[in-house]
Amino acid sequence: MTHIDAGAGLDPVHPAAPPGQTRGLTAAEVAERVARGDVNDVPVRSSRTLGEIVRANVFTRFNAIIGVLWLIMLFVAPFQDSLFGYVIIANTGIGIIQEWRAKKTLDSLAVIGEARPTVRRDGVAVGVGTSEIVLDDVIEVGPGDKVVVDGICVEADGLEIDESLLTGEADPVAKRPGAPVMSGSFVVAGGGAFKATKVGREAYAAQLAEEATRFTLVHSELRTGISTILKYVTWMMVPTAVGLVISQLWAKQHGFKDSVARTVGGIVPMVPEGLVLLTSVAFAIGVIRLGRKQVLVQELPAIEGLARVDTVCLDKTGTLTEGGMDVTELRPLQGADGTRIRKVLGALGESDPHPNASLQAIIDAYPDDGDWRCIESLPFSSARKYSGASFSEGDGESSTWLLGAPDVLLNPDDPALTETERLNEQGLRVLLLARATRDLDDAQVKDGARPAALVVLEQRLRPDAADTLRYFAEQNVHAKVISGDNAVSVGAVAAKLGIVGDVMDARRLPPNQAEMAKSLDKGTVFGRVTPQQKRDMVGALQSGGHTVAMTGDGVNDVLALKDADIGVSMGSGSEATRAVAQIVLLDNSFATLPSVVGEGRRVIGNITRVATLFLVKTVYSVLLAVLVACWQVEYPFLPRHLTLLSTLTIGVPAFFLALAPNTERAQPHFVRRVMRYSVPGGVVAALATFATYLIARHSYTGPDALDAETSAATLALFLITLWVLAIIARPYTWWRIALVASMGSAFLLVLLVPSLQHFFALKLVGVTVPWIAVGIAVAASVVLEFLWTWVDRRFPA
Repeated sequence: MTHIDAGAGLDPVHPAAPPGQTRGLTAAEVAERVARGDVNDVPVRSSRTLGEIVRANVFTRFNAIIGVLWLIMLFVAPFQDSLFGYVIIANTGIGIIQEWRAKKTLDSLAVIGEARPTVRRDGVAVGVGTSEIVLDDVIEVGPGDKVVVDGICVEADGLEIDESLLTGEADPVAKRPGAPVMSGSFVVAGGGAFKATKVGREAYAAQLAEEATRFTLVHSELRTGISTILKYVTWMMVPTAVGLVISQLWAKQHGFKDSVARTVGGIVPMVPEGLVLLTSVAFAIGVIRLGRKQVLVQELPAIEGLARVDTVCLDKTGTLTEGGMDVTELRPLQGADGTRIRKVLGALGESDPHPNASLQAIIDAYPDDGDWRCIESLPFSSARKYSGASFSEGDGESSTWLLGAPDVLLNPDDPALTETERLNEQGLRVLLLARATRDLDDAQVKDGARPAALVVLEQRLRPDAADTLRYFAEQNVHAKVISGDNAVSVGAVAAKLGIVGDVMDARRLPPNQAEMAKSLDKGTVFGRVTPQQKRDMVGALQSGGHTVAMTGDGVNDVLALKDADIGVSMGSGSEATRAVAQIVLLDNSFATLPSVVGEGRRVIGNITRVATLFLVKTVYSVLLAVLVACWQVEYPFLPRHLTLLSTLTIGVPAFFLALAPNTERAQPHFVRRVMRYSVPGGVVAALATFATYLIARHSYTGPDALDAETSAATLALFLITLWVLAIIARPYTWWRIALVASMGSAFLLVLLVPSLQHFFALKLVGVTVPWIAVGIAVAASVVLEFLWTWVDRRFPA
């Protein structure tokens, strides 16, 4: 029988190919193909280059608007009124640096998690990087391996390939020598080798793979919502700015340059320029934080997606349990000879070149003595739930044996199932060894099989699984254990980890999606789930309005991982699972998952929070411009005033709030949630500020009247927006209180220090008007509290 080294990609060099196997290319032939460019040069990751990062952060619509206004101010106004331009430069620089750091983190993690296919060169199997494969290379594959280039099968040992991700066809396709093999498919059973016929961008799935792993900030509700808001802001800005320009030129009383400065001062705050930057920075810092915990985020919006998850589907093997198993007992049935049983198990282990965890435990317990020769083998597959082999025994007789799930191989009334059930209830895994009465290539080979022994296996629970599951329960995330193993056994394992709920056999689930969704809501643990059923179950949960995360590491999890809202794979999982998952836990620690969920919640919850600060400013700036245009008065602020206000009530606080811990599960309807607070907040701030300004205009006279009016209006607006910040900062902690207090103290410092007064053109004149400004601000803050409480009740999120 042909043997292929399934783990070849893990080591640099492997034994030479046995006689009869294709030897592969020679070193000279490889060099020749490299020289002419026949190399699989599709990059493993296609993260943005530094140039692309700079362009994306610098050449934006709002940077263009702010840039033009900044150039104007450099010529017509003092340096203080141009500060907003330097702030934009600093912010953009921060965005570029953070995204570049995130890129380096992602790229370094991608190298760690990169698959290394096994190719034969000069008759020796070696592991190489995906980009090192050349045309005509002979590539070995085993269960879980992803086909990385197109080719033709040259060897097949029960080789079955799943092409569903390419063709939509759910059933695995058996491959024989000469059959085509497409990149993007993956091996579900058996092993073999194929010769590369198309490499690089000519391969079938190359473009698809490149796009799937692209470093991107798109395709998320958060980014889409912000883009929608910015689109409407642009539409409001244009007519408002035109009206403001006309009114300022018409109402000018203090010279052309001063009018231009006040016009710019009215336009600049309409732009929520820091919102996009802060979102990018928050995502980038999230990637860096997770990278330090050995978490590879293959698609950046996955951080956001996990924050919205309310149901997590867990595969038992490799997720709740560790990959290895131990044989704890062998129970012969119907008087079978124990010595012969051990010989059969040893031969079965030797017959499969790609053993799974169960078979590996049997190989370790019962090594083959070499007396029996394998004639034909049937690899294990998740769909069948069993494997088998035919042997020529030492005395010339032949026999066929099956090893797999007792409840699949036996009739429902077989007494051996009672014993199996009892063992399953203890959380043990049980396999049945049965002698077949039919040929191995018979589709009904398991019918009539005679039970010979029960092989009892003990699974190793992950030490961190219980704490992780407890975290999900505390966060109102429902855990569903979905496994191909016996339902009773899976239920016992789940119970040891603290998972409570109904245990169901997936073979009894209704095929109808709506009915299946009802069953999934009732049950917690599901056994005997086929790979296709895992996919159907994910779809049924999604149809019920759930946001679903799926974890897994085996080839049988690939379809479900691909369809889930968020797919999470272990770093030691099959190449196929790592390829389709959005998040890969490189250290194989299930305990890392709460950190990923927490990071997502921090990013989304905090961005939703600080977006309100930015958009309150936009709303009050637009409304103030409208009011100024209608009243035909000079705009109350210079750019330096609004730069000061924005820095103290938005810029600095937003940075700290965006990076603060936040465990609240992200809610949908980002735009609606933000605007329901921003609109009333901005309207109240604009009306109160404009009222203060009109009162000040009637109270002050003389050459310095405009500065006094501006100072009163600035005081009122600062106090109102500081109260908005105080509301947004809730619930209070010591550092949040300190943040709000320090912003208030900084503004007080500007009002008290003469040099700062002069720099920002702020000086309160008299007592009456400043106290009127304070009174109006206090009244506006009370109205804000009432309005936002009413909005919460009237328009719940």
